[in-house]
Formats: sequence, C-alpha cells, structure tokens
Amino acid sequence: MADTAIFREKFNSLKACVIIPTYNNASTLAGVVADVAAYTDNIIVVNDGSTDNTGSVLASLHGLTKVSYSKNKGKGWALRQGFKTALELGYQYAITIDSDGQHFAKDLPIFIEKLETGGPAIIMGARNLNEENMPGKNSFGNKFSNFWFWVETGIKCPDTQTGFRLYPVGLMKDIRFFTRKYEFEIEAVVRSVWDGIKLEWIPISVYYAPKETRITHFRPFKDFFRISILNTILVLIAFIYIKPRDFIRAIFQRNLKDTLKEHLLSPAETDYIKASSVGFGIFMGIIPIWGFQLLVAIALSIVLRLNKALVIIAANISVPPMIPLLIFLSYKMGGVWVTRNAVSIPFSKSISLEMIRINLVQYIYGSITLAILAGIVFGLLTFILLKFFKRKASPAA
Repeated sequence: MADTAIFREKFNSLKACVIIPTYNNASTLAGVVADVAAYTDNIIVVNDGSTDNTGSVLASLHGLTKVSYSKNKGKGWALRQGFKTALELGYQYAITIDSDGQHFAKDLPIFIEKLETGGPAIIMGARNLNEENMPGKNSFGNKFSNFWFWVETGIKCPDTQTGFRLYPVGLMKDIRFFTRKYEFEIEAVVRSVWDGIKLEWIPISVYYAPKETRITHFRPFKDFFRISILNTILVLIAFIYIKPRDFIRAIFQRNLKDTLKEHLLSPAETDYIKASSVGFGIFMGIIPIWGFQLLVAIALSIVLRLNKALVIIAANISVPPMIPLLIFLSYKMGGVWVTRNAVSIPFSKSISLEMIRINLVQYIYGSITLAILAGIVFGLLTFILLKFFKRKASPAA
C-alpha cells in the first residue's frame, strides 16, 4: 500500500491538486472526496449546478476548495473553472477524477510517479476497455474517439475518453478553449498536443456499477453529435494548418544546408523529381497568392508526388529581403503585357507590398510570368547541377 504521507508531500512539492467536477452525484461525492483526501488536501470540487442535495454534502465537507454556480453548464465548463481556480491557487498540475465513484483514488500515486519520472505532460489514465461491466456504447465511442485523435495528432492513445487525467495546467494557461460540454476533454488534449505538450498514459482501474444503478449524464445523441462536430473542425485545422506547420518546423529546425543536401542527394528520388520540386517551389513562392503560397505548395506537392522539403525550401524565395526585387521584376515583366498603361517603378529597398496597388493588373501578369520563367530556370539549373555533380563523383571508367 502506498505511503500516503509521502504522496501528500509530493503533491505539495509538485504543486499538484485534484479537481473533482460533480453534477447530481450526491450519493457518491463524499466517498470520492474522502478517498482522495487520504493522498492530498489539495482538492478542488466544482459543483456544476447540481439540483440534488450535492450542496448539502459539500457544506459538510471541510478542508477543500469549493466552486459552485447555480446553472448546469457542462463538464467542460466545470473543468475549465477548476483549472482557473487551480492556477489562482498556484498549482501547476491538476488531476481530474470523476465524482461517480468509477475511478479509484489508489491510482493517484501512479500519476505522481509518472510525472516525476517522465516530466511535464498530459497523463491519461487508460482503462481496460475489456472490463466486464464496460458499457458497449463507451467501448465503441472510445474506439471512434481514438481513431480521430490519431488523425488529428498522429498519436495512438489507448483511451482518449477517460476522465481520470493529469493536466499540466501551468503549461496550458495560455490556450484559449471554446467548448463546454463533454467534448472539452477532447479539445483540451488535442490542442495541448498541438501546442507542444507531451502526452503519456498509464493503466488505471475502473468500476462500472450495474446498469440499473449506474448514473450517467452523457446524452448519447446530443453529446456524440457535439463531439463529431468538434472532431470535424479539429481534423480540418490539423490538415490545413497544424500538419503543414509541423512539417515546416521540422525542416527549418535542422541546419538548412544539411536538409537541402540530404534531399538533393537522396537516391530515393530521381533527378527529374528533385529538379521539378525546386522549380515548382520557386513558382509557388512568386505566384501572387500572398498568405497561401506555402499551404497551396504543400497540398499540390503531395498531389504531384514531389519532394515536399525541396518545394518548401524553394518557395521561401519570397522571404522579406527578396520581396522588393520580386515586385520590381514583376512590374518589368508585366510591362510586356500591359504596354499602353504600363508603369515604371525604380528599384529600391523601399519597394513594398503597398506598391502592388499601382496598376495591379500589370503586377499580376508580371508575377505570373516571372513565376513561370524562374521556375523553369531554377528547375533546369538544378537538373544540370545534379547531373554534373553525379558525373564528377562517379569513378573514371
């Protein structure tokens, strides 16, 4: 049996607390609080507008922080109020445990030990989904949730619907959450992972009361619908923004010279593909779709099966120091097409995006022309150089 005195001290030294959100679980709340109190006095109970005698039960409990409001707003809102209170009290970590008695306080030390050995992370308490009394809809819902979590984050977590978790609230304080119901537990983990917070999991015990005595506030149709809507939004954000962002970060966190050399000399792709990737990247970096160049470049590079790293590196031809030159050349090129109304701008470092307003048509025609020509030139140059260096590196016959 765990030495509870040791873990009391660990809760204090780690600045950790336990948050217990509750709604109409008066019959089990006092027992859950008593079990948790054996390990720590850092307890926050959030009464989410209960209509039973939860208020009376809370009034009889002492030595804990109580948060109450009259209208039921959902588990997500209760957890958010718990996080807010924990931060105000100076806590850096919060373990959430349900008030219906399905979780066991004896598993609290496992979270603390994992935190000590693994460092700051969201730690999920993974249930045994083959438990004898596990409701069928829970098992299906969890598998469904696990799949979408993998799509959104690339992480295969065994239990994404568990309510027994450790949150590093100190690291999460700047994330602005939007959901209020059961779907919050998905949003919290997905967006924390996107923010760079590590995810871990540990096995926990769980008790499901017999069906006839089980109390649940999960509304299968409404809550499942809300979760599905959230997952749809998260998947769109993941593919439109998060995955391209992470890919770009992975490239530029390494030495750019080494990355370029690795992909140019990779035997996995032909010289034609490499040269096409460079040329296409240059084209996308100049084409006049400011703000969307990298996003479209990555999407099309996947469709065209080009080297994404080379495309991204080449597309950065439009970095700020190059913008004045690109605008100047675009106007020069556009003057060929718009002969009568062509304007001439002097080349200067002061050339900016504001200059594009001067004869916009000339700029658009010119930038498209410049993008095509530069893409062809850089693509051909890359192809020639690859062939030259390969011939130079090959042994004499």
